[in-house]
Amino acid sequence: MVELVAIDLPQDDTMVEAIQRVWGRGDAACVLDQRLRGPARERELETLAPTIVLDASGETRRQAGAPLLEGDALCVMTSGSTADPKAAVLTMDAVVASARATSEALGVDPSRHRWLGCLPCAHIGGLSVVTRALVTETPLRMLERPTPEALALAAAEGASHVSLVATALKRIDPRLFELILLGGAAPPRDLAPNVVTTYGMTETGSGVVYDGRALSGVEVAISQPDAQGRGEILLRGPMLLRSYRDRPAPLVTGSDGSPGWFPTGDLGRIGPEGIVEVKGRASEVIVTGAEKVYPPDVEVIIAGLPGVAEAAVWKRPDPAWGERVVAWVVADGTPPTLEALRAAVSDEVAPYAAPKELVIVSSLPKTANGKVRRALLS
Repeated sequence: MVELVAIDLPQDDTMVEAIQRVWGRGDAACVLDQRLRGPARERELETLAPTIVLDASGETRRQAGAPLLEGDALCVMTSGSTADPKAAVLTMDAVVASARATSEALGVDPSRHRWLGCLPCAHIGGLSVVTRALVTETPLRMLERPTPEALALAAAEGASHVSLVATALKRIDPRLFELILLGGAAPPRDLAPNVVTTYGMTETGSGVVYDGRALSGVEVAISQPDAQGRGEILLRGPMLLRSYRDRPAPLVTGSDGSPGWFPTGDLGRIGPEGIVEVKGRASEVIVTGAEKVYPPDVEVIIAGLPGVAEAAVWKRPDPAWGERVVAWVVADGTPPTLEALRAAVSDEVAPYAAPKELVIVSSLPKTANGKVRRALLS
């Protein structure tokens, strides 16, 4: 029987050592989110269903848990950006495939490089840094949180590679590190040359597309493309999940009849030279006056305007248009006017994509890995 050990420890070397011990005895690990309390913690435990909980006091058997299968290595909560957070089960073969493909793509040399883990390890964006370092035997340093001061100190002490979300990247000089993986929300414009954008999800064991190009062993297809070649992104590769904790993996058959494709729920297209262009969640397309608006296309323009620290685009009901585009903006000084937003978006996307309403907020609701929770915008 393969135990699933829930690791309830601070995000430091003790957590990393615990994962190594669990793997060493042939069991699987999941990392609990220490920020959660009360009912939220109970929902996490119910979804993960660990058989053992490991904390500072030792191991405690949890009667409500369920064992896993031989070869399983990780169980990871999905981001929670949808109404149905799940837990993905990844085998050791999948973890190794992901670590090797990502390290190869980035040219990571364990003799020269050092990973910095600073994103929450309860989610794949943070945990994959740890597992990548363990599989490839690359040195690793852990941080509890990616504050600008802590990141600068870690870089000065030798950390060369790090995975960040856009908010943390914006607060530092990217030249601190040799390479920065950027995931989570849609990337801003004008990235430094050492920043690599990633596309992936819990179910793919971390990023599988870097700067628009699929990693070695990863296949990308578009399901039912429209006239512009846009449709749902399908992924296939050795790093895919085996299943969810409580249900099978929803793998589908590709247009060529081949099995084993994971439907991401994201819209995109494969552009010139095989570059994968992600448009965002299929469920988050705004239909205004029969025209489709993809929020990331609009957000990247607004986020680049003076006076904008962060921006999110979502919708509200509209009696004339069905849905209207609305921009939520966190100001950095004096925010732009609605007229300025509309002019910028009209020039670069289309007039129908221009926001009809501007809401100034102090912060945006996000998941732990930096994705905006649009359903909470109101």
